[in-house]
Amino acid sequence: MSGGEHVFARIRAGLGRGPLEPEAVAKLEARIAAHAPNLIPARARVPEDERLALFQRMAEEVGTTFAHVPSFDDVPAALLAYLTARGLPARLRMSPDPWLDRIPWSSQPALAIARGRAGPGDLVSLTPCFAAVAETGTLVLVSNGARPATLNFMPDNHVVVLEACDVLGAYEDAFAKLRALHPDVPFMPRTVNFVTGPSRTADIELTIVRGAHGPRRLHVIVRQARARSESAEYRLDRVQA
Repeated sequence: MSGGEHVFARIRAGLGRGPLEPEAVAKLEARIAAHAPNLIPARARVPEDERLALFQRMAEEVGTTFAHVPSFDDVPAALLAYLTARGLPARLRMSPDPWLDRIPWSSQPALAIARGRAGPGDLVSLTPCFAAVAETGTLVLVSNGARPATLNFMPDNHVVVLEACDVLGAYEDAFAKLRALHPDVPFMPRTVNFVTGPSRTADIELTIVRGAHGPRRLHVIVRQARARSESAEYRLDRVQA
């Protein structure tokens, strides 16, 4: 008996219940293996070509800002324009994920980019995005050695590069993508963060305070091309670190 089975056996004994019957065990295992989705709101069931618009509308309602570019070549200029417009320094901490190497950062020499985990002195971070959920305007950010979770929360300004083809309808679609990309290992990465807008709280006297638990600003640079790219081949063996 494993440790988990021992714990559940003690709980059942404390509730005055005996061991599960084999038939009940088989039903539970079948239910777990089926990954049956929960109720999905009708809002999330939109055609693929409408998902990005829904995602942006929902995200903007909670303070996320957007820029759209036709190709990866245009990302550096869009990033510099965003930083300049908000009076932010052109220094940033970027995820060391090779996914970002397709972007020609050298095309904008004014950008000073360091890779690695975020530290207390980092004002701006930039990360890729595993997926986005149109239903609620939510970013799905997974962590591994190349995608440190500190980049999502420590800097005051978080910039995310997202491909339009990675905008999904519902949360269940994001979990299905996680399972499908690497079915031969436990599908969950070390951390999955669902981020909807910049950080805010009204816990103190119902006054909105930004940056309480994460970035004060969240900006998404969307690569518009909807054709499936290398991001569709993102494998969870890179997420398991």
